Amino acid sequence: MPYYRLKDLIKAIRACKTAADERAVIQKESAAIRTSFKEENNDARHSNVAKLLYIHMLGYPAHFGQIECLKLVASNRFADKRLGYLGIMLLLDENQEVLTLVTNSLKNDMNHSNMYIVGLALCTLGNISSPEMARDLCAEVEKLLGSSNVYIRKKAALCAMRIIRKVPELQENFLSKAKSLLSDRNHGVLLTATTLITEMCHRNPDTLVTFRKAVPLLVRHLKSLVSAGFSPEHDVTGVTDPFLQVKILRLMRILGKGDAEASEAMNDILAQVATNTESSKNVGNSILYETVLTIMEIQSESGLRVLAINILGKFLTNRDNNIRYVALTTLNKTVSIDTNAVQRHRNIILDCLRDGDISIRRRALELSFALINETNVRVLTRELLAFLEVADNEFKQGMTTKICLAADRFAPNKRWHIDTVLRVLKLAGNYVREEILSNFIRLIAQTKDLNAYTVQKLYAALKADISQESLTLASVWVIGEYGDILIKGGSFEEEELVKEVTEPDVVDLFESILAGPYANQVTREYVLTALMKLTSRFTSTPVIQRIQAILERYNTSIEVEIQQRAIEYTNLFKFDNIRPAVLERIPIPESKEETSRPTDDFSSGGGGGSLLDLDGDSIATDVKKVNASENSQNTVDILATIFGSGPSDTTDNLTPSRSNPKDDIMSLFNTGPTTTTSPNLIEKTPSANPLDDLITTSLPSTNENLLGLSSIKQIAPSQNTQTVNPLDSLMDLGSTKLSTAISPPTETDAPAYNKNGFRIGLSPFKDQNNPNILNINVTFHNVGVGSDVQNLLFQAAVPKTQRLQMQPPSSTTIAPGAIVTQTIRVANPQRVNVRLKLRIVYDTSAGGKVDDIAEFSGFPQDFW
Repeated sequence: MPYYRLKDLIKAIRACKTAADERAVIQKESAAIRTSFKEENNDARHSNVAKLLYIHMLGYPAHFGQIECLKLVASNRFADKRLGYLGIMLLLDENQEVLTLVTNSLKNDMNHSNMYIVGLALCTLGNISSPEMARDLCAEVEKLLGSSNVYIRKKAALCAMRIIRKVPELQENFLSKAKSLLSDRNHGVLLTATTLITEMCHRNPDTLVTFRKAVPLLVRHLKSLVSAGFSPEHDVTGVTDPFLQVKILRLMRILGKGDAEASEAMNDILAQVATNTESSKNVGNSILYETVLTIMEIQSESGLRVLAINILGKFLTNRDNNIRYVALTTLNKTVSIDTNAVQRHRNIILDCLRDGDISIRRRALELSFALINETNVRVLTRELLAFLEVADNEFKQGMTTKICLAADRFAPNKRWHIDTVLRVLKLAGNYVREEILSNFIRLIAQTKDLNAYTVQKLYAALKADISQESLTLASVWVIGEYGDILIKGGSFEEEELVKEVTEPDVVDLFESILAGPYANQVTREYVLTALMKLTSRFTSTPVIQRIQAILERYNTSIEVEIQQRAIEYTNLFKFDNIRPAVLERIPIPESKEETSRPTDDFSSGGGGGSLLDLDGDSIATDVKKVNASENSQNTVDILATIFGSGPSDTTDNLTPSRSNPKDDIMSLFNTGPTTTTSPNLIEKTPSANPLDDLITTSLPSTNENLLGLSSIKQIAPSQNTQTVNPLDSLMDLGSTKLSTAISPPTETDAPAYNKNGFRIGLSPFKDQNNPNILNINVTFHNVGVGSDVQNLLFQAAVPKTQRLQMQPPSSTTIAPGAIVTQTIRVANPQRVNVRLKLRIVYDTSAGGKVDDIAEFSGFPQDFW
């Protein structure tokens, strides 16, 4: 039996003990409602639709009642219309065709004499309007915006916002009416008007000019709200209409951004709101928060910005976690605008690091790092290190990286820098990124006067704790490199760092690491290499023999890399005449200042970038994130080998060290099977990743030669010439793919290459802005190849005293008789002859492949 009243249906559903019972009641009632709809029972239609909407709210299908809702809308009774429009908003959306049947009813009801029926129509249109309905009824809504009835104006403004969202080009229809609504005295109309204008400004920035003229009016409204007395109609916990105040502040923020005149008009009222608003309740805090955002967004006075940041600082003392989180988030955004003002609240921010809420700790941590500068680096680093000791594991890797970077940037002296990084390694050595460890070792190598201090500190730290991997790796490397200094001992500032250390003590420590539970393959690699280095640092024959025995134990290790190193090192004992030279201490690496990029536009890179300019991000990806400046020096060493000069050679020496110029450049372009090594190199079999062996620095990374030796290995040439070789990516050779641009060769073209019907011409011209820069137009001419040239790949190299940049060029395919062009820029600060080594790779459509090398140095002296 069906339930004739909605109340009865609700009681029956609530009385169901199981979901199955509920479904049974719903199905039975839905069947009865369908039957009633088919019988066209007008008396029961209102009740049936009401029950159907309740069933819809429970999640059961009710689409069969859509037409009945339309019939209720067509009724003359207000109750039927209200229920019908409610049903339309719930059961229909803008994508359903049935909605088009509602358009005429909406238009009629918008012109109804009853303001509540007009409100129903506006409310429905504002909720489910489709673009077609918006265009059809736009004129009606525009007319209602000028209605004398406050209720209708308010509804029409919200409806206009929906129309603008659906059809942005209709915005112009509402500009004048929206501006006139700002003069309304009714708070509800003002609220909807500011919402509508805010939407217009977001949708079309061109309207900002129109509405900026209304800034004085907005200021007057906000001033009246702030200074108004008690008004029961608008009062919310002692604040007059906070909703309208927030809306006006948001609109002022949009209008004042980037406009000095509008910002000037707002300064006084913003200061008044910031000082007179009560902050003891959330209502006042919401207004203060919007005021702060507005002050920081517009071109406000510096004193006003300080006031805004002080408000955020006061928020940090609030007990409500939400308010503190909002304050920290906003301070993170504003710290770059006025750092000094934020610095005043440093102590409160540091207190937030101890908060129980993890999200607040995270935001406080981000803000603390943003506040570090030269004057407070000691204090803030001390606090951050204290927090690192108790921080969650998820924070530690980011913290170790940022603390070390801050120390690197703002350290007052080298000793403090070393002590800080060492403290990080002690507290969170298992969460230190590899490039941070590499930078630390670089710092130690560069700070020669503190080598004794550092090696003793690291020895003492390692002896106390071998569980921190990065601490172990750094200590082992430093002890291996400076073991002789460790044995000599010494004290600093009346602090005896370690007691007298003997050679057997060091070997005992290394053996305990190898036998300990924390040793992994990387650790064993470091220890074995350090032990091998110590054979040239220590003088005791029994200790050296003991080290040899330790190394021999790993000749049968199941780890290939360990076994290889052990065999290589034990074999080296057979050559005592060269062993000290092979194991000698690494040269001091260049500082970051010496390897920094130039200030001209060659540092930014174009199509191919500078030959000697390395991208730090690329390095981090390709060679396990070794520091970019470190690899910059490596590349210089590589090129020095290529061009036949030693790493310390600063002259323009381009004489090849081998008789064949093609062999001289093969190690750069990876087309030959040979291996180029430095004189002191221990032969090493290829690792899984060829790039691991490309690092010429002595500073260790996971797969580097830890003896401090350089190695360049050959990489097999790529089978697909469309893909840039990994070596090219590492060295930023500027290899590019060419897009089509046909232009005839100039008369000054100098032939750089002319073989097999393929010609390359170079046409130099000086840069007008910088006499040290030579521009070269390169033309590729398919003179007589006999078929299309495909997959063209062009690479170039210059001496280490020059820098090269290749601009984006033409096409990878050259038809017979066609020409492709490209521009090369060479920075030549020493004004010497520009010498190019070129590699040309291309396929022919007949199936042949050309891979050739050429040299060119025939530019006239006027172009040097």
